[in-house]
Amino acid sequence: MERVRFGDTGLSVSPVAFGTWQLSPRFWGEQSKADAIAAMKLAVDKGINLFDTADAYGDGYAETVLGEALRDLPRDELVITTKFFNHFNADASRYPDLSPAYLTERCEASLKRLGIDTIDVCLLHMFDPLTPLDAVADTLDTLRAQGKIRAIGVSNHTVEQLRAQRRFGPYAVVQPPYSLVDPAIENDLLPYCQAENIAVMVYSPMHKGLLTGKYTGSETFSDFRANHPDFQGERFKELCAGVQSLRPMAERYGLSVYQLVLAATLMHPAIHVAICGIKTPEHIAEAAGAMGTALEREDYFAVRKALCKPAKIADASGSRK
Repeated sequence: MERVRFGDTGLSVSPVAFGTWQLSPRFWGEQSKADAIAAMKLAVDKGINLFDTADAYGDGYAETVLGEALRDLPRDELVITTKFFNHFNADASRYPDLSPAYLTERCEASLKRLGIDTIDVCLLHMFDPLTPLDAVADTLDTLRAQGKIRAIGVSNHTVEQLRAQRRFGPYAVVQPPYSLVDPAIENDLLPYCQAENIAVMVYSPMHKGLLTGKYTGSETFSDFRANHPDFQGERFKELCAGVQSLRPMAERYGLSVYQLVLAATLMHPAIHVAICGIKTPEHIAEAAGAMGTALEREDYFAVRKALCKPAKIADASGSRK
């Protein structure tokens, strides 16, 4: 079973994590709970020990489903990550709220839904501009002292927001969006995390499914991707053509296109983990198959060239390609 050291957290995790955002009906529509639980159990069999969720995914639904699966899984071998940020109203509206009382309340609710005593990695889902940073850090420190959370970190923060948070608490994990279509965080956040030994678990490495190799550019979507510019018109066709051009390379490595892109993503030295959104057992089996694979340097940059949109890569002369 492949494991990587997760920054300074003291945790040892699989480089592929099981992501549960797909259990958020607002974004992905209704999904099969039976398939999701079967996939979670298969993930452990395939060597994956890191599960990522959030109270915002289906307003607690994803945590509840994961909690059902955990009843039949070896809890002491697993690393569970969840995230807090939203205040949930009875009418389904939300607003940012990391105030001490509400953050404590959300932690208790997540522990109950997950059916566990300790959240291994607790992340601030987004940056709350209203709650003082020291108040957030003090609340998390109290929860750690009570044994309710273990490591702390942030998601969807800029590098300057992260620097500010770390003035007040030992934020050791970062969860940003990243894919080889849009690797913008390589310019600031990833170098900072690498220099500070901060664990990085990127989400949407398959760019919301676009990099899986299953699209031709002619498809239409009924979920949130129906309004995403990368899934429309000539842009969508162009990206799909770039993905499909990788098929011969993938076959040379004995991989699917999905696995090739995932393996390339995990080669960045600052990235410890890629979170893969999973709906079925077949999805997690394919994702797990990418672990332990490294591409030749030339092939790595060929993958980037096929997929990157506005990002430019400098050659040895310093010119921009």
